[in-house]
This record gives sequence, C-alpha cells and structure tokens, in this order.
Amino acid sequence: MDADRFPTLDPDLVDLVRMLPDDLAGLDDVPASRAMIKTLIPVTEPEAADRLEITDVAVGDASVRVYRPRDVAGDLPGLLYIHGGGFCLGDVETEHLAAAWLADELGVVLASVDYRLAPEHTYPAGLDDCYAALEHLAKTDGVDDTRIAVHGQSAGGALAAGVALLARDRGGPAVCFQSLGIPVLDDRLDSPSMRAFVDTPLWSRPQAEKSWELYLGGREADGYAAPARTDDLAGLPPAYVVTCELDPLRDEGLIYAMRLLQAGVSVELHQFPGTFHGASLVPGAAVVKRMTDELVTVLRRALFGRR
Repeated sequence: MDADRFPTLDPDLVDLVRMLPDDLAGLDDVPASRAMIKTLIPVTEPEAADRLEITDVAVGDASVRVYRPRDVAGDLPGLLYIHGGGFCLGDVETEHLAAAWLADELGVVLASVDYRLAPEHTYPAGLDDCYAALEHLAKTDGVDDTRIAVHGQSAGGALAAGVALLARDRGGPAVCFQSLGIPVLDDRLDSPSMRAFVDTPLWSRPQAEKSWELYLGGREADGYAAPARTDDLAGLPPAYVVTCELDPLRDEGLIYAMRLLQAGVSVELHQFPGTFHGASLVPGAAVVKRMTDELVTVLRRALFGRR
C-alpha cells in the first residue's frame, strides 16, 4: 500500500502500511480470515500468568475467561472485556495476552467474552452473550458490583456501548464506566469519514459494509445493535472514547461522544492524529504507547479513583 497517499500518517506507522497489499482481504471469506488470524496468535503464556487465576466458565450460550489477581484480599473492581473483529472474527484466545496483561496491570477481575460470531449467529446473539457476561461478572465472588466497567475495541466498542444501554434500560448491573476504543456505532455508514475512507489501511468502508451485512443478517438495526441510532443517551455511565484520524469509523465515534456530552454524560475523548484502525499492531510506535498508557490511566481512575 502506498503510504504517501496518507500525508498525515504517523512516521512510526509508515513501514507497516507499506507492507500491506492494496487489495487487503475483507470479510468475503470469513473462515479463511479466522484461520489466518489463528496463525498470528503467539503460543506463549502471558508473562503475568503466575500472578493471575485464569478460569473459563460457561455463561449461557457463550464462554467467559476470567482473570483474577492472586493473593489479593477483598472485593476488586470488575472489567468486562469485549474483543473486536467486525462481529465475525476473534475470540478469547486472540485476546489472551492483552487481557491477561490488562488484568494484571490494573489489578482487577477481568472477564473476556467469547461471544457468538456472525454470520453463524447474527444480532442479537453476540450482544446477548456480552450482557449475560456482565451479569455473571457482577455476581462473581470477589467482585465489587459497584465498580464494574465495560471496555471494547472496534466491533467490541459497539457491543460495549450496547451493553451499557441494555444495563441502563433493563435496570441491570450498575456499569460505572464505558471505554469505547475506535468503536463501530452506526450501520448507516453516512459520516464524512465513512464516505471518504474507501481504501484506508486495515479497515475501510467496503469492509464496514460487509461487517454490518453479516452481523445484522437482513435484520434492521436498532439502537442496541447500532448505538448511534439511540435517541436518548441520558443516564449512561461516563465514557472514554478513542478515535483514529485515518479510520472510516472516526466520525461516528466523535459524534457519539459529543451526543453523550450533550445528554449530560461525562466524556473523555481522544482523537489520535496520524493513526488508522489497527495501528496497535505497531506497539513500539510512540503514538500507540500513548494510547496504551492512557487506556490504563483512564480505566484505573474510573475503577479506583484518583491514585
């Protein structure tokens, strides 16, 4: 891919973009995409494994991997962790290293959801699984149910926002914070960035179109599938929203954050310049390190207060 087409691209990300093919595969062959991802998963155990109790539990039609710091007395905050992947890809294994690291770094009970994927399981299956995982986390021994946050990246951001909406509307567990990283939020695909970015690195409008098609399976989206469609955002938990400059999802994240603010919800919004959807694949880049450090700082303050 010609990195020169993106003049604002962060210099630390240029080499990765140049390695990408111009015709990066989308979601036309989901099984092949899943198989490709599995070849990229490190086989090593997390560095923090000896400091964590890690268990897999069945929750309804899904599975949840729970990470808890060892030898810590008292109730800990809980974090519901929802992976991305266009609603079709990813699982707890692809997120194992990241989830273990975050649980250890924060010192919380983290529940990573292995939710059902499209196209085999269309909406609302995945969201139902994530909400069931939230309820399970809130009832887990050793979890302080007044300090539970949700965090999701990309399609996981859509599911995290949907879980926060469901918890509000169903009177469910009291989510104290929602972290929405480069979130998918609007199936209408009509924002300026979504219209403009048809060939951006790793995620572009054609992929977004296919992702929504597979997730909805012909069903019309409601405000829980596509949170941007929700008219009333009042009463939702405080939010942290991250967007990337060269991401077709950029503007729907910005708009959602502004609408939350207008509804009286406290929001921290960070639009990272020179980045694209999936920039985290370059963990050594200074801007990616800032993203990671800020996420930890924000979640720590949300779950533990100022410390």
